[in-house]
Amino acid sequence: MMTIRDNRRGRVAATLLMLLAAAAPVAAPAGAQSLDLQSVAMADAGDDAESEDQVQPEVLEANVDTPVQGDDFYCGQRRLGQWFYCERPKTPPKSPQPAQQAQASATDRMKAISKQLNELKNRAILEPTEANVIAYVRYQREQLDRASTFSDTWQRALWQNPDIDYTLQRPVSTVGKRAWTDNRSATRDQALSRIGQRYGMFYFFAQSCAACEVFSPILRSVADSHRMTVMAVSTDGGPSRTFPNYVVDSGQRERMGVPLATPALVLFDTVTRKTVPIGFGVMSADEVMERIFMLTNTKPGQDF
Repeated sequence: MMTIRDNRRGRVAATLLMLLAAAAPVAAPAGAQSLDLQSVAMADAGDDAESEDQVQPEVLEANVDTPVQGDDFYCGQRRLGQWFYCERPKTPPKSPQPAQQAQASATDRMKAISKQLNELKNRAILEPTEANVIAYVRYQREQLDRASTFSDTWQRALWQNPDIDYTLQRPVSTVGKRAWTDNRSATRDQALSRIGQRYGMFYFFAQSCAACEVFSPILRSVADSHRMTVMAVSTDGGPSRTFPNYVVDSGQRERMGVPLATPALVLFDTVTRKTVPIGFGVMSADEVMERIFMLTNTKPGQDF
């Protein structure tokens, strides 16, 4: 393939031939000289055309092989050739995005606060400088303010959301508590007056039991006020002045699964055929009535 350098060499050779022809002693005919000049000119033109034809593929080949980068007008449309190099500015590499740190849980944050508070306190104790003491007091104050805000928000939430206000079930104010107690006593008295329809009451005592002498009159007053029938059972065969119509234990306690302890108050459910222990030892009248009501008319957790 002829290059531009070869083309230039051809032109120089043609020029030298023209000079030699002009300096020759024998003049050539005018027609021949004109013909030679025309031939040289045509040869030069042909060489130029051939050179352009041969150079042009290189330009096209360069455009094909080299990816068009940078400005499309200068690099693609104008076809500047192999002596011009167009390069698109390189895009700076993207810096890696820092991974977002996962937010610490509330438990971890509370642990960190407690740790920091202890650290400041211990530092103030071991190094009791003014700066250390002030740092501890300020940090402690921040936590006290946070606790006060929580307590205040708690109270406001209870006021505005009755479904989470426990005082509606068990009032704590003096007026509300008195009203609740009166209503509870009325409900309890009604339940105790019907207790004999389903339950039988057994009272296990012993003549040698000093606590039985104290508890027997209390139980008698509760039974009489609510028209309750009590079956008194003597575990040692001794009599009871409060319950003269007692019976001697002939295996009742063992069959009912009652522990050997006196005094003992037990209910027997005639529906489920199960024993319901009320309590052992000395109890007050109100405590006896409350236990009977709770164990026979409420479910665990209902009053709390």
